[in-house]
Amino acid sequence: MKLYTIETEFFKLDGGAMFGVVPKVIWNKMNPADENNLCTWAMRCLLIEVDNKVILIDNGIGNKQDEKFMSHYHLDTTHNLDKSLTAAGFTKEDITDVILTHLHFDHCGGSIEIVNNQLVPAFKNATYWSNEAHWKWATEPNAREKASFLKENILPIQESGQLRFVERENNIPDNRLEYVTSSIHPSISFRFANGHTNAMMLPQISYNGRTIVYMADLLPSIHHIPMPYVMGYDMFPLTTMQEKHIFLNEALQNDYILYFEHDPVNECCNLQQTNKGIRHKDCFTISEIVN
Repeated sequence: MKLYTIETEFFKLDGGAMFGVVPKVIWNKMNPADENNLCTWAMRCLLIEVDNKVILIDNGIGNKQDEKFMSHYHLDTTHNLDKSLTAAGFTKEDITDVILTHLHFDHCGGSIEIVNNQLVPAFKNATYWSNEAHWKWATEPNAREKASFLKENILPIQESGQLRFVERENNIPDNRLEYVTSSIHPSISFRFANGHTNAMMLPQISYNGRTIVYMADLLPSIHHIPMPYVMGYDMFPLTTMQEKHIFLNEALQNDYILYFEHDPVNECCNLQQTNKGIRHKDCFTISEIVN
């Protein structure tokens, strides 16, 4: 197995929305805001090359939205999906599977592109993976979350015939996040979280005896590890807090590696117990793990 960090664009979001009830005087020291109260965030994907598979987890915001839409997010295009794939030695045609943690536009916008005025899959040879509960949630959105689920990012995946759903379990104990194996590859399983949005999938990768968990929006950054740090974007913040408590204790006990999608600086970390609770220990990159 080989792992590659795939950086896409950096974008800006309101700091208060990203840190919820935590006062600005505290969070501004962690991710300083600009004059408009906007903080910079990554849209970091992960590429897994294993056996005959080339698997991409999430794909950023894409490039098909109009100028007005993109202007809200102040994209830094130093990195983008195509550049990062090329740097890793791949093209979009090489991707066999695309895992979509959830269908918010900053996670799945690169799934679909415009070719000859038609919306078509950007990864024409890939199977796209979601789950039935989240797909229904995204295609029949609630009023609060509707702006994050863009039909042009989602419906063409199903129309292409390239969509498949991860099968889920029943009777999950209250003291664990739902865990399912996958048919994508034996080394990849999923945890499910429901606080940020319904049925978000967290890919869990077995690599050289270690477990790497792609955190998506359960923990957008290392600064969201403390319990009160819950995004204002979360649909069910108390559920997020419970899920964080369960996951962080499990991750600490089993020495998981956490891979962050939105942290603009820190790619990965492990955890330690402190007198203030569970916190990050060492920060490092995927390349430092695999090399």
